[in-house]
Amino acid sequence: MKIIIFGATEIGCLLATEFFEDHDITIIDKEENRTDEFNKLDISFVQGNASDTEVLKQADIKNADVFIACTATDEANIVACLAAKKISGIRTICFVNKEEYKNALTSNSCDEYFCEFFIDYIIWPEELLTQDIFRIVTVAHALDVENFADGQARLLEYKVKADLSIVNKRIKDIGFTKDTIIVGLTRDCQLFIPNGETIIKEDDKLIFMGTPHALDILAGTFFHEKEQVKSAAIIGGGTVGAMLAKNLNDLKIKTKIIEKNYERCQYLSKILEKTLIIHGDGTNLKILDEEEIGSSDIVISVTNNDERNLLCSLLSKQLGVKRVIARVSKVLNIPLFEKVGIDVAISPKNSAINEVKNDLEENDVDILATVEQGQGEVLEIVVKEEFNNKRIMDFIFPKRAIIGAIHRKNFVIIPNGDTPVKTDDVLITFTKADDAEKIKEYFKVG
Repeated sequence: MKIIIFGATEIGCLLATEFFEDHDITIIDKEENRTDEFNKLDISFVQGNASDTEVLKQADIKNADVFIACTATDEANIVACLAAKKISGIRTICFVNKEEYKNALTSNSCDEYFCEFFIDYIIWPEELLTQDIFRIVTVAHALDVENFADGQARLLEYKVKADLSIVNKRIKDIGFTKDTIIVGLTRDCQLFIPNGETIIKEDDKLIFMGTPHALDILAGTFFHEKEQVKSAAIIGGGTVGAMLAKNLNDLKIKTKIIEKNYERCQYLSKILEKTLIIHGDGTNLKILDEEEIGSSDIVISVTNNDERNLLCSLLSKQLGVKRVIARVSKVLNIPLFEKVGIDVAISPKNSAINEVKNDLEENDVDILATVEQGQGEVLEIVVKEEFNNKRIMDFIFPKRAIIGAIHRKNFVIIPNGDTPVKTDDVLITFTKADDAEKIKEYFKVG
């Protein structure tokens, strides 16, 4: 596949890094924006502005399959996508930072006005980030939460604390809850797929798949997480903070926002009637103490500054908050946040990259989710006729993978070795990202 990316930004670099090994990548931008990171990749670079049709032609737009605009300027992205669409009818993906552009350019709202000129996919990273945080908040103490098969199957990730009964035990000796499967384990920042002999250690991060009910039992039995989130404090009342507060209010979770800008506080108080709006600096320990942040079930720091989010998170931990989620703008900062004790560090850019990956995958093998900063992938694989009635234990994969759930018609099966698959079943399969292509190829050939 030939992919043209307009924007030598961090997102552009992440996209190029993700796709260059398997696809033909061309970057369009000014030469001064070309960093050493791009020079390390086997990609083409065209100097100029993609809003210029001559530059698009120079990038061979007519022979390309996908055009992605991800500069820091919304208007430039929009114009470039429309220009690309006009020249070649190519599939276009446009990154925007403003909600009004997302609303105006979604196909349902713009069909009446744009006719032949439209953008196929609008990505607003802050919206995706809000959705990711919300899923994590709604399951107490989970590091990651993903829902599949219309909510009938779920992925949860937990960190192993020193006082848990599973520490220093082999997986096969623990007896995890029925209808759950441990599909991944991260140790020292490295993800692998465990087996029954794997011994669980303190600070491991365990990834489970199963039915929501079974995972609720698993959480209460092994991770002491029977309590639900009843109160939340959000530091930063920007777009993400406001959207998140509204979603939490809908679940009747008592929510407060600490926002530094007084005018923004006035605006938030009008649109969030059920949320307590506090005018103050989230990096001020005295204010956090006075507002009893330590009594919150969860604190979510979502300012637009990594250093502020890190400081706010550490101060909240100091006040006794058990669970802290921090927004991280620079993806490379995520390991640092986790190393100093932040429970969940999450980036809008990572959320956006995952959306692009999902959009570009083949129809019969889709990536439903990625975990551990892209180290693991959850694949959705449609069973072809030649695999009909084959038992799970009889699959001999070229690389390690686990079928975590089978979506058959209107119900979900959490399989064991004797479970047979049927034609047109959807296999929700976990594997390492490096091994995903081999697993896809296995199911294609048959």
